[in-house]
Formats: sequence, C-alpha cells, structure tokens
Amino acid sequence: MSRSTPILRRATIDDADACGRIEYAAFKAIAEQHHFPPDFPSVEVATAFVSTLLSHPRFYATVAELDRQIAGCNFLDERSTIVGIGPIAVDPSVQNRTLGRQLMCDAIERATAQRCPGIRLVQIAYHYRSLSLYAKLGFAARETLSALQGKPLDLRIPGYAVRRAIESDLAACNALCRGVHGHERGGELLDAIRQGTATVVEHLDRISGYATSIAWFGHAVGETTTDLQALIGAAPVFGGPGFLLPTRNAELFRWCLGHGLRVAAQATLMTIGLYNEPAGAYLPSILY
Repeated sequence: MSRSTPILRRATIDDADACGRIEYAAFKAIAEQHHFPPDFPSVEVATAFVSTLLSHPRFYATVAELDRQIAGCNFLDERSTIVGIGPIAVDPSVQNRTLGRQLMCDAIERATAQRCPGIRLVQIAYHYRSLSLYAKLGFAARETLSALQGKPLDLRIPGYAVRRAIESDLAACNALCRGVHGHERGGELLDAIRQGTATVVEHLDRISGYATSIAWFGHAVGETTTDLQALIGAAPVFGGPGFLLPTRNAELFRWCLGHGLRVAAQATLMTIGLYNEPAGAYLPSILY
C-alpha cells in the first residue's frame, strides 16, 4: 500500500470480507511472533464473526482506508452501559503508521460523545506495543487475566444447579451483575439467551450466577467462586482460545488447574472512566 493519508469511516456489512481478512492476518501475525496460536483459526471464522458485529445495531464499527482499500478496523460494543473496545486490527503490511492509534481514538471519542461512564478493553499480554499505546491513551491496567483451555469438565457441584437461561431470568441476572460490578451487561446477556448459550446457576432456590458462555467472548458473574465453578463445570465447551479468569482469584485458578485445564495465554483488563472493584466472583470476556 502507498503512504497516503488514511481515511476513517463507518463500516458497513459490505466491508465484512475485507475486515475478516485483516482480523485474521493481524492476530495471526502477532500471535506467531510470540509462538501462540491465533485468535481466529481461519479467515472464514474471522469473517463470520465480524459479519455478526457489523450487522448488529448496538455495535459501532470503523474502518481505516488507504487508497480506498481497507487497512484496519475497530469495533465498540454498545450493548450495555459500560462499553467495550475491540477487536481492533491493522493490516500487517501497514502497521506502525498510527492506524491503530487513530482507530482507538475514534472509538474513545465515540464513547465520550455517547456519554458512556466507562470504557473497557482486554489487551493480550504478549503484545507490548498495544499495552503501551493503550496506557498513553488513558487506559489503566486493572486485572491480570489467564486464558484457560482444556476438555469440558462435565462436573456438577452439589447444591448448585445449572440450567439454560431464559428471558425471564434477565432481571435477576442484571441485579446480580450490578451487585458485583456496579453496572449490568443486559444487552450481551439478552443476545446470549436468544442464541441459546447463556446459563444460570441456582443455589438455595435462587439465581446466584450466570454466564453468557464459558468462552473467549463470553462473561460470567457469581456471588461466590463456587457459583463460577458450577458454571465452568457444566460448560459443554470452552469456546475460542479459552475463557478468561482473573488470576488473583487464587481459589478458582487452582481449582481449574487441578481439574486439568491449562493456561493458554495471559491478558490485561484495562479501563477508562467508571470502574468498581468487583464485589463477587467473575469471568470477563475478551471485550471486558
């Protein structure tokens, strides 16, 4: 590509193929540099994923063009009060030309204009350049995360019943999330319920935890670590590169390792704006 001035514009569903190729190539390049598997196993999977985001009315998406060719893209999840940035990707052939910075600044400006109280992202730990960029843009590191992967545990915790979530569970789950984080994530949860991936755990005849999925793009909230153990134990699969767990939850971390799960990667939860120390147990998604 030439060294022309990049142009940023809103993305459309017609950009899905180009964005999918860039997402796959960018994540593959940085992962292989550090001897990790890529986030997306194929161009087709990456394209299907970005197609879902581009067609969703609650995602803000931007592309950066050079000579009328898409060279980068970024997404902002606006489904809940706190917004999440990513996945951001820049074509490996034009990296180190501030495209990533421009795409990030655009997303931050969008969140600011929408008066969002807080912005989140999850940064892959081995990508030191992105860590430095995000810190310069105002993000604070809040949590070290470990991605865990392995065979499904097919495990039941006595007294903790896990079942598929339904829409009538939404109010109880949102209240639970507010109690733990100070805000809810109802937009994501409603999508997961409708897609059939969300689960709840019931203890003493009430909902004590939920998960949109136990996966890279899923999050979970529980009153206690035992609630999360029940949700993890019942998960039929750990989607994507694994699920993210706050490493400082030593009890849950040891429990997962003791049941044969392994650390696949590490990441950093970073925030701008409103942030409350969690008042319970949780698993973040790769968005936050």
